[in-house]
Formats: sequence, C-alpha cells, structure tokens
Amino acid sequence: MEKFGKAVVKLRIPILVVSFALLIPSLFGYMGTRVNYDILSYLPKDIETMAGQDILVEEFGTGAFSMFMAEGMQPKEASALKGKIEQVEHVEKVLWYDSFLDVTVPMELLPDDLYEAFNSGDCTLMFIIFDETTSADATMEAIEEIRRIADRNCFLSGMSAVVTDTKNLSEKEAPVYVGIAVLLTCIVLSLAMDSYLVSFIFLISIGMAIVYNLGSNVVFGEISYITKALSAVLQLGVTMDYSIFLWHSYQEQQKDCADKKEAMANAIGETLSSVVGSSITTVAGFIALCFMSFTLGMDLGVVMAKGVVFGVLACVTILPSLILVSDKALEKTKHRSLIPDMNHIGNFVTRHFRLFGVLFAVLLVPALYGYRNAQVYYNLDETLPKDLQSIMANEKLQEEFDMNATHMLLASVDLDAKDIKHMSDEIKKTDGVSWVLGLNSVKGAALPDEMIPDELKSSLQNENWQLLLIGSRYKVASDEVNRQCDELDRICKSYDPKSMLVGEAPCTRDLIRITDKDFQTVSVVSIGVIFLIILCVFRSVSLPVILVAVIEEAIFINMGLPYYTGTSIPFIASVVIGTIQLGATVDYAILMTTRYRRERTGGTEKREAVAVACQTSAKSILVSALTFFAATFGVGLYSNIDMISSLCSLMARGALVSMAAVIFILPSMFMIFDGVIMRSTFSQKTKKMKRAHAV
Repeated sequence: MEKFGKAVVKLRIPILVVSFALLIPSLFGYMGTRVNYDILSYLPKDIETMAGQDILVEEFGTGAFSMFMAEGMQPKEASALKGKIEQVEHVEKVLWYDSFLDVTVPMELLPDDLYEAFNSGDCTLMFIIFDETTSADATMEAIEEIRRIADRNCFLSGMSAVVTDTKNLSEKEAPVYVGIAVLLTCIVLSLAMDSYLVSFIFLISIGMAIVYNLGSNVVFGEISYITKALSAVLQLGVTMDYSIFLWHSYQEQQKDCADKKEAMANAIGETLSSVVGSSITTVAGFIALCFMSFTLGMDLGVVMAKGVVFGVLACVTILPSLILVSDKALEKTKHRSLIPDMNHIGNFVTRHFRLFGVLFAVLLVPALYGYRNAQVYYNLDETLPKDLQSIMANEKLQEEFDMNATHMLLASVDLDAKDIKHMSDEIKKTDGVSWVLGLNSVKGAALPDEMIPDELKSSLQNENWQLLLIGSRYKVASDEVNRQCDELDRICKSYDPKSMLVGEAPCTRDLIRITDKDFQTVSVVSIGVIFLIILCVFRSVSLPVILVAVIEEAIFINMGLPYYTGTSIPFIASVVIGTIQLGATVDYAILMTTRYRRERTGGTEKREAVAVACQTSAKSILVSALTFFAATFGVGLYSNIDMISSLCSLMARGALVSMAAVIFILPSMFMIFDGVIMRSTFSQKTKKMKRAHAV
C-alpha cells in the first residue's frame, strides 16, 4: 500500500492528464448508450407473455400498438387523417372502420360489437399498429410524428405513448437531478469540512468517476432510464465517504510526516486499506440485486457496483493528485468546521443505553408491521403528471370508451371457427371485457369472408397464429384486471393449450408475481452476503448479527413509514431500497464497531470503550449520512417521475434513519451484549478483552 501511495504522489501530473483525457471516450460512450424506458421489457424472456410478444414481432410484424381517438371528425376527414398516419415511418397498419368497409358505406352495417369498438358519441377510435417494439426508438419517433400530424382534438394513448412521454420528461429532468445533488452536497461539505475549496475538489474527482461509469455502460448496449437517473446521484452519495476519509487521513498524517507528499502517500495507503474493506459491503449490496429474475435489478446493480469501484479508484488516484496540485488554494480557503464535534454523545448514550435498548425493541413491531403492509403500486403511468399527452389520452379513452387496457390473444390458426366463436362468446361474458375483435367478429351477414380485405386478414391471422384484441374496462395492475387475465387464460387454454394472452396488463400481472418472489430472494442474498463479510472482517459470530439487526430495523422503519402516512410506493422500491440502504449504510456501523473493538482489545473498560467509539465515530457518520441525504433528498422533491422521486426520498430518509440507529442504538447493543461479543469474537487479543471485561 505504501509503494502504491508513493507512486501516485510521484505520478500525480500524468495521472491527472490521463484522467482528463479518459473523459473524452467516456462522454462518447455515454452518448452511445441507449436508454430503455420500458420497465416491462425487463421481465424474464422465457415467460409466456414475453414469448407471445416475440411472436407478435417476428410473425405479425407487430411490436406495439396504440389507440388513437379523433373527436368531432366526419368519416371522410377521419379517413384522410388515417391515410396520413399510415404514411408515418414504422407504422405498420391502422385499423379503423374503412379497414372493413368503404367509407361511403354507412357504419351501421358493421356488426354491433365492431361498431361500438370504433365509435362513442362524436369520438372515433383507430388502432395503430407499429412494426417495432413498445419502447423502440423507431416507435417513439413514430409517436412524435403522429402527434405532429394530429390536431388538438386527437388523443394518442397506449403504453408506447406513455413510454415516449416518460423519455421526454426524464431527459428534461436528468441534468437537473445532478445539479441539485451537487449543490446540496456542496452545502453540506462546506459546513462539515475545514476548507471551502475541498468540497469542489471532491466533486471533481467523484464527477470524473461518475462519467467513467456512465461511459463504460456502452458495453451493455443499453441501460434503463431509472438506472441512468439514479446512478449519478447514488454514486455521489455512497462514494463521498471515501474522499472524506482520505482528507482526514491526509490531515492526520501531516502532523507526523516531514512534508505533504509523504503525508499524502501514507494517507493513500491507509485509505486504500480502509476503503476497500468498506466498499466491499456496498458492492455486495448492489450485486445482490443481480439475483432478481426481473432484470432491472441486474441493470441497476451492475452499474452501481461498477460505480463504487470507479469511486474507490478515483479516491486513491485522482483525488490525491488534485489535492496536491491545489495545495496553495486549499490552504487559502481553510476555515473552521461549522459542524461541532460530538464529544459528549458517547457518555450520553452509555448513560441511557437501557432506554435505547427498550426503544429498539418497542419500535420493532410497528416498524415490521408497516414494512410488510405498505401499499405498493405497479401501474407505471398512474403517478406521472396528469398534463402529459399520454395520460390525458388514457383518461379520454376511459371516459369515451370505458376502456383502460387492451389484451392480445394469440391462438393457433388451425383452431376450429366454431371453437373460436364459442371462445369469443365466453370471453365477452367475462367481467370487465368490453369487446372482442378478431376475424370471426368482423364476419357477418353484411360482411362475408370474401369481402374482408387481405390486408386486414394479414393483420389478424398468419400461417401459424390468429390474433384477437380484447378491450378491458379494468385498470392495469388492479386486482380486477389480474383476476380477469387469469380467467381469460383459463378460457383460452380450455380451447387451445398453445394460446397466449399478452399485452400490458398480463405483463404487469406477471411483474407483480415475479417481483414478490424477487423481494424475498434479494433480501436473503444481501443480508447473507453482508453477514459473511462482517463475519470475516471482525472474526466474530455475534457482531454480524448485531450490526445487521440494527441496520435492518432502520430499513423496517424507513420502509414502514409509508404505511402509516398512507403513501403508496413504487414496486421497485420494496425490492431495491432495503438492499441499497443495507449496503450503503452498514459502513456506518462497521466504522463504529472497528473503533469499539480496537478499544476493547486494547484493554479499555466496556463503558469507556463504547463511549469513545461512539463519540469518535459520530461526526464522521453524521457527515456521511448528511452527504447521502443531500445527494438524494433534492431529487426526491424535484422529480415529476414518481418512481424516481419515491426512490430518492426513501434513500434520503433511510440515510438519516440508519445514522440515528447507528449513533444511538448500536452503542446500546454493545453495552448490552458486550459479554457475548467478547466470548464469540476470535482474535489474538481475545484474552486481553476478557481480562478487561473482568475488570
């Protein structure tokens, strides 16, 4: 470690030159990384709903569809508008009244089900079928072009429209997220550190690590918009500790070293030893997300684990080089830290440890109850701003056509026409089904088979499959639509075991079931891995139990509060927040535990050892938690995308709750279980600890 530190100090100028040069390919990598705005695309590829989506793309050339409503238009005007939409690139087909009959033929000749599917009052409905998937760039470009063609009395709804609006909103807000996080972090660091300039030095170093991380995502091809929005903010929050540690170590080393270069070399070695161990728990927390079958977890987990590694590397190479180069300016901007030392908190906690121990036990039950019963939402567009075009269109669709979702049913082409009719009749009788549209439903006395246009036939049938569209009055992700999908599955499978129900609602139903299982998996993996890491670090059986228990209760409190405030949180929060909070804030507990063990193995009496550990660690924990809070809190307040806003707000609150738990509850646990800790901790100095306990 010492040799590495000396090498960094000696090569500080080349390090800075190379570091700044690497920003150029990183920026190109960042711009070359596609962003995926469709959360449902992260479902496992082998489930039936996703397999059905692939069949639609490969065999029907149908990746996505949208409902287009035109209000107050005469049939000829609507037909002309339909013709313009069909000319838009990547629009495969537009199904409307004139897809079945010439526009000069009265609509009343259509079968009743078909007429009602396309008309409501003075509003007419078209089905736009795209040749790319829901969140493909080409589909979103087509959505934007259709909106330019249409006038203000037209409404474009559907998942692709929602994804397009989410993309536009996210791209607009993302730079602001970083700006808010940087500003609030600067304020906290200016108060906490003894130099106004050093906070900017920290941010330059971490900022470069963030750019490297985002740029290297190009190797994955694409990342989710949630990962893109959160990764910079999260990386800033969880890696700032390393910079603070290096700075404090550098200042301490200056007291015993001949010059600042030697002090920095020693500080780098000391920081590397400490930070590597600390970062492992954070990386482990993020890696646990990779065990989710819903692959958004892997997307976020890998990017953030990589971000922590980049943060460590920047802390021991770029940051020391920047500090040494900026030495004179740093000296001129020094000031007294505005956050006071917490010299008396250790004695306060040790005097009242029984009270905090009781508080720990009392809070556990309501926290756990709230944690398990907090309301979670899965409808991805429900909490988006109501003035978005897609949200207004979805509301218009519900208002005019009493329709909230559209399912697509793939059935074998060789299924008998009578069975198709009987199946369609059963589907129509299912609660919440508005209509069923397929080749069978457009045939009738007024429209015999030979009159059906070939283009329409190819849209609804090919050599292997036939396609039925099913309108639903129920909202996506509701209990009603999930029961409806289950019933439709049962009906379809009774006629055709190969049939598949696909669409936003069936995919969201699968999402609910999969993430419920993922939640348990990720929790077990993250707790287990971090438990083992702490076990290896401290060579103790009891300390991992105590540390994980304290942080887990902080997680229960944080995640349980929404139940008591009546707040609904996004489904992904229930899966990832606990893991992130555990991985990012268990470092607070490790910091205090390290000092506690050092004091006890050195022969210090129990009460004094706990008090010293608490008061020497409290300020560092406070600054670390406030930095994490600052990096996420402002984004939580600002963002109009509730999934991002909720995640940031939960992380911000989680940092403060974990901070309070470690400062007040953890020392109390040391006081209560000191005897158990000493008997279950393996060390060369165990005998000395036991002698101190005897005293």
